[in-house]
Amino acid sequence: MPELPEVAALAALLETRAVGRYIARVHPVAVSVLKTYDPPPLALQGQEIIGVCRYGKFLDLDVSGLHLVIHLARAGWLAWKAKQPAALPRPGRGPLALRVVLDDDSGFDLTEAGTQKRLAVYVVRDPAEVPGVARLGIDPLDPSLTADRFAELLASAGRAQVKGVLTDQTVLAGVGNAYSDEVLWVARLSPFKPAANVTAEEAGRLHEALVTTLTDAVSRSSGLATGDLKAEKKEGLSVHARTGLPCPRCGDTIREVSFADKSLQYCPTCQTGGKPLADRRLSKLLK
Repeated sequence: MPELPEVAALAALLETRAVGRYIARVHPVAVSVLKTYDPPPLALQGQEIIGVCRYGKFLDLDVSGLHLVIHLARAGWLAWKAKQPAALPRPGRGPLALRVVLDDDSGFDLTEAGTQKRLAVYVVRDPAEVPGVARLGIDPLDPSLTADRFAELLASAGRAQVKGVLTDQTVLAGVGNAYSDEVLWVARLSPFKPAANVTAEEAGRLHEALVTTLTDAVSRSSGLATGDLKAEKKEGLSVHARTGLPCPRCGDTIREVSFADKSLQYCPTCQTGGKPLADRRLSKLLK
């Protein structure tokens, strides 16, 4: 799933290549991708892209006052093309969901792999009309998220597990499964620790890990082509998706807890006092 660093890189790429250009054509190949119908996508045609920004994991293209808001969800992606095909895209079983062609024939495709279609595109007059945007909490890289404010967010989460707090978009906007694993590994905290039990020292450590991990990932992704972002993310991960490999810090074996549609990874030595976490239905340490 694209998270804050990848979406930030995509926003920067579109800022460089798309701002100042006019949208020539919009082709919704998969009708299911459209979550709004007024204004229609055709309203974007002939309009200038005047800005691009990010809200958590959402991309927002300001198109002469209308907003094309994109959420890539779990398996979606944005692929930039210097020259789009002249032929009209055909609906079918392929991954293409929506194509945008600019006035110089460049543009981008939105694609989605797999059978679960969650990629979402909105055309709105105000980004706040998108429910997911309206619900977002503070951005982790917002300077106003001080260590004290972060500690308050943890305290207010009560018994919720700290990993769940990090990935709750109404609390922190933009952190997903992969980077929450990384942040917790850097901070040496168990993903299952109740937020209310995090000490002041641990909260400060976790805040620092959150900011530095995301800042470093954003820096590594800066300037990369869209086709290289996924590989960069994978190469930059120390614990997530590394089940069975040695921890790069202590050498212990990275372990996994599986859920219905995802999994988390952690280092027992670094994060749980050497004890493996229980199976996916339990949130305790094995005795």
